[in-house]
Amino acid sequence: MEKFNHTVTEFILLGFTQDPMMQQMLFVFFLIVYSVTVMGNITLIVLICTDSRLHTPMYFFIGNLSFLDLWYSTVYTPKIMVTCISEDKSISFAGCVAQFFFSGALAYTECFLLASMAYDRYMAISKPLLYAQIMSPKICVGLVAASYLGAFTNVAIITHETFIMPFCGDNVIDDFFCDLPPLVKLACDIKDSYHILLYFLLASNVITPTVFILASYLFIIFAILRIRSTQGRLKAFSTCSSHLISVTLYYGSILYIYSRPSSSYSLERDKIVSTFYTVVFPMLNPMIYSLRNKDVKEALKKLFKISAS
Repeated sequence: MEKFNHTVTEFILLGFTQDPMMQQMLFVFFLIVYSVTVMGNITLIVLICTDSRLHTPMYFFIGNLSFLDLWYSTVYTPKIMVTCISEDKSISFAGCVAQFFFSGALAYTECFLLASMAYDRYMAISKPLLYAQIMSPKICVGLVAASYLGAFTNVAIITHETFIMPFCGDNVIDDFFCDLPPLVKLACDIKDSYHILLYFLLASNVITPTVFILASYLFIIFAILRIRSTQGRLKAFSTCSSHLISVTLYYGSILYIYSRPSSSYSLERDKIVSTFYTVVFPMLNPMIYSLRNKDVKEALKKLFKISAS
């Protein structure tokens, strides 16, 4: 069995800038974003677990999404903050492998989970009388488990294939984490089979869920159009609006980074987009699913009342 390539023992993460003042400002920014991310996602998980009104399939998926976002942000943000304030910009070979694996696995799991949530919304709108029966706890747990299993299996393959490639001595990654594009740029010899594997994983983990989500929303639109009253249509659409916003923001940035031809690769621009889906997006999700949701607002008020009493 091939072993990981140890011709490079560590990588240097250049991050965003070499300006000390700007690095301090970025540290404060990422500290605030990470604190809000942790508090927001933990609060949403606690609300869903403790309030019986939120014990439904939709909130089961939202709770799992918050759990994912909590760990997804943790893979990146603490290391980014250390890089901002420390003169040591290095990350060990094993640390880079671990960051690459968990970031990819959690990202792909989120892709599958968002697709499962689209299916849930389709069932809720098109088959409301059978919704509770179709989206049973067994089905919901199965969809979440399949999301994790599929994502972690696929990322284990690409992680192995990426880190057995020979690197040409240059260990400087002009980015803030061990991502696929900058690592591929450091590789000396990339086989055609590796490119085929990349396209396959992109198709199975990103494009396929995207197509599934688009198909689900196409059927959702048809189902909404069959509703006679305007109020009924608005109510049906409002149940999907938060998920639709979340999908648009997440998939938009992911597809922008990984579905473009290499000729259009722009490092500085890609850093900004990568920051959005790795750091900022996990902070926004709790806001998207709480500020636009009456049930979550009521559960939050109830929690505050209990804490105050």
